[in-house]
Amino acid sequence: MRPFCAFLPSFLSFVIFLLLVHKAFCAKIIGGKEVVPHSRPYMVLLDGPEICAGALIKENWVLTAAHCYLDKNSKAILGAHTRKSKEPEKQITSIKEEINYPDYNRYTKDGDLKLLKLNKEAILNKYVEILDLPNNAEDVNPGTQCRVAGWGMYQSNLRKPSNILKEVNITVLERKICNDENHYNNNPVIKLNMICAGSLQGGTDTCKGDSGSPLICDGVLRGITSFGRPGKCGDSQGPGIYTRLTKEHLEWIKKIIGMN
Repeated sequence: MRPFCAFLPSFLSFVIFLLLVHKAFCAKIIGGKEVVPHSRPYMVLLDGPEICAGALIKENWVLTAAHCYLDKNSKAILGAHTRKSKEPEKQITSIKEEINYPDYNRYTKDGDLKLLKLNKEAILNKYVEILDLPNNAEDVNPGTQCRVAGWGMYQSNLRKPSNILKEVNITVLERKICNDENHYNNNPVIKLNMICAGSLQGGTDTCKGDSGSPLICDGVLRGITSFGRPGKCGDSQGPGIYTRLTKEHLEWIKKIIGMN
């Protein structure tokens, strides 16, 4: 019989292999990583029939995507880092009212915005903060680096949302590229009121469960996570598409939430 110590090199190699595999499959979100806990205090977890995200833009108002499905039992969770764990920083409230952008079109994906009025105002602190609306509706130039966070799926073939908040850095792409035959092929048309962002090589993207999350470019809120190629997150042919906050969108938001 071989002595136990003879097995140690192969055993240790096997353990190291398992650790590396675990890290590769569990620590990434379509090219992203876990954020420092509570470092994105404007993020809102929308927990209902499906997982979505949103941004706190006023003490009792959340901006998200119109296509996010909520019901009477859905909750808005502020100050969260994890979905499932109990955290003293969390503030949980129900949703009093949903207001879709009036020109939202589920087929063309135009105007994929929704405002949620919370049942109670958030208590603002270092874990829960308001994300300021942009001062202007400038377009975002191709090549701009942006970031987006969420609790969505971190593998396109794994139908399971992340338990922790993760974030990915993405690059804004030219609309004409996203509309060409090698990408969305104008189905749907990526318009001026949308932002196409990700990587032409694939591998960095939002995924199912990240819908409604704010797109931050150069430190400014510029869009809301809308859609991508179904079932193919991180696919080079289907970069993520975000609803761009246009002048019309911002005027509507400010009117509804009573902000001059």
